[in-house]
Amino acid sequence: MLSRLGALLQEAVGAREPSIDLLQAFVEHWKGVTHYYIESTDENTPVKKTDIPWRLRQMLDILVYEERQQVAAGEAGPCLEYLLQHRILETLCTLGKAEYPPGMRQQVFQFFSKVLAQVQHPLLHYLSVHRPVQKLLRLGGSVPGSLTEKEEVQFTSVLCSKIQQDPELLTYILEGKKIISRKKAPRESTALSKDSACHADKDHFHSSAPDKGSQLDGEHCGAQALNSHLPAETEGPESGTGESTLITSLLGLCKSKKSRVALKAQENLLLLVSVASPAAATYLVQSSPCCVAIAEHLCQLYRSLPAFLDPADIAALEGISWRLPSAPSDEASFPGKEALAAFLGWFDYCDHLITEAHAVVADTLAKAVADKLFVETLQPQLLHVSEQSILTSTALLTAMLRQLRSPALLQEAVAFLLGPDQQPAALEDNPRTLCSHLIRHCDHLSDEISIATLRLFEELLQKPHEQVIRDLVLCNLDGRLYVARGSPEPESYEDTLDLEEDPYFTDDGFLDCGFSPSAKPRAAPPTSAPGKTAVTEIVNSFLCLVPEEAKTSAFLEETGYDTYVHDAYGLFQECSSRVAPWGWPLGPAPLDLHEPERPFFEGPFLQVLFDRMARILDQPYSLNLQVTSVLSRLALFPHPHIHEYLLDPYINLAPGCRSLFSVLVRVIGDLMQRIQRVPQFPGKLLLVRKQLMGQVPGEQLDHQILLQGVVVLEEFCKELAAIAFVKFPPHGPQLNLSPPPEGQV
Repeated sequence: MLSRLGALLQEAVGAREPSIDLLQAFVEHWKGVTHYYIESTDENTPVKKTDIPWRLRQMLDILVYEERQQVAAGEAGPCLEYLLQHRILETLCTLGKAEYPPGMRQQVFQFFSKVLAQVQHPLLHYLSVHRPVQKLLRLGGSVPGSLTEKEEVQFTSVLCSKIQQDPELLTYILEGKKIISRKKAPRESTALSKDSACHADKDHFHSSAPDKGSQLDGEHCGAQALNSHLPAETEGPESGTGESTLITSLLGLCKSKKSRVALKAQENLLLLVSVASPAAATYLVQSSPCCVAIAEHLCQLYRSLPAFLDPADIAALEGISWRLPSAPSDEASFPGKEALAAFLGWFDYCDHLITEAHAVVADTLAKAVADKLFVETLQPQLLHVSEQSILTSTALLTAMLRQLRSPALLQEAVAFLLGPDQQPAALEDNPRTLCSHLIRHCDHLSDEISIATLRLFEELLQKPHEQVIRDLVLCNLDGRLYVARGSPEPESYEDTLDLEEDPYFTDDGFLDCGFSPSAKPRAAPPTSAPGKTAVTEIVNSFLCLVPEEAKTSAFLEETGYDTYVHDAYGLFQECSSRVAPWGWPLGPAPLDLHEPERPFFEGPFLQVLFDRMARILDQPYSLNLQVTSVLSRLALFPHPHIHEYLLDPYINLAPGCRSLFSVLVRVIGDLMQRIQRVPQFPGKLLLVRKQLMGQVPGEQLDHQILLQGVVVLEEFCKELAAIAFVKFPPHGPQLNLSPPPEGQV
């Protein structure tokens, strides 16, 4: 195209002075554009039926061809100089604003985009380019859902590409007109070629090029005539405020109903916040609406959700990505599905922005999301008296935690949920904090709210943030006050808790459940660490806890202990890698035998879990599954105090203290008494297990909750035994626990 154009131009006017010929052709095409407005009387003719698009294409080709013919790199040729001096871009911007002829705005966006993209000479530093670019950005962002969205996002893409090449442009473009009063002539004079200079007046350029009046006769008259045919352009109050029109334009395009337009705008905004220099990043957060507007849009999407959403429906949309924010078509439809997908998609985008952005922008955006969404929007619903409000907001918060990856936003979420770092809690403490409310919701009168809140805590426990496990559990286990003082550390498990005092234990140290030696699980090799409880004894203690008449897994092959060991190993490796950077000790803190005993309280979180566990025989099946799931997550943490308190049946508990094993012992004692009151207990128990596994049709039975609780209890004991085994195998394998990659959650 360009070679043909050059050949035609040289044929027409000769090849002795090609630069003059190019300028003449360029001016003629521009005069052709202006003459249309002077001569045309039909205001309804679409621009595509005129010669304006063709003339604009010719002008672009001439500019590109001229630049390729330039001998000295970095100099502005005569045609480019003409474009800058005669404010052609500003005139085109006015034509686009008038939308005359119809479709002209689309042509203007395309011309701007192609000039900025194809002309290599730096243009954005020129006032005669910078000002119309700002006006065009305001023009594009002023009409949501406009017909020119495709051209608008292409225009912003070119600007973002230029900023990526020269990050210093970000501040220059964002500041708009305010920068002109500070940078005026120095920047522009360095950008102009030796044949043009910048006037001190910000509205005009004057050229020192030779007089070309003979070739350009009448051009000024044509321009004046054109201006008389156009509506007067009034500067709105925003033109002097220096608002970040590029940011606001991108945010507007991000809300487009056209998925491709919205995705491209989001990619451009992501590019801006990630390439920002420290100065530009500071300006971005202090003087632009970027962070607040992004968080506000997130809140708007949240408020557009239905007042009630089923937690199961929310969980079904797990994995929504900002790149694919639409709900999967294969999922069952439900009211609010598209609105939920849009909200979760934008939350994922905010999280991705915070991950990729400059640290200054990331921290500010994370704080804005926390303030606007977490505190102002979610917290009132979490503390509401309406059960529907509590249930929906808790399930949505869980879904957000599951998607969350950025460290800065995770820090804000943890601070929101748990508050400042906790001190060990006292039994009488009842702080009116969000965390205390959520912990009480785990023991709510509504089983659905209890399940949803337990899921929230389970998701929180899987996040790589030490404050979570420290505030919920470890701060209350410091000092090992749960261990009885006044006696030396046990040398072996036989010297520990006197099981003869418990009526449910025999002299063998196991429950009197008809457990014959031949039926015991295979013994693991003895421990190689003297003075510590052997892992074999711990595993056998949990496996033998449930009496034989209450066991049914032996009749089914799918629920073997080996399966739990395999699953526990993978989960333990994952958990250990996550906590490796925290520098936890390898062994428990030594006891001070001379220190007077102080009262021990397991903390409100473990207290509610133990209370729920004590009622496992009287709670719904789904609630029991969630309680045991959270306890299993806790037991996986490789902290010596957590292991000792949750998984060692032989610790010598201080008076009045309980551990997970002691709670289970009491549950088994209650079960042994209640078994006697259920006729045909073994047969009914096996039938209920088959129902739960879907092997037989479900039917209502007497004592069904009790029977389902027994099934969960048996499986939970096997799971705890498997966790204890993989955490401390007989020969203590050297685990290669590497921390996760930096910046990932």
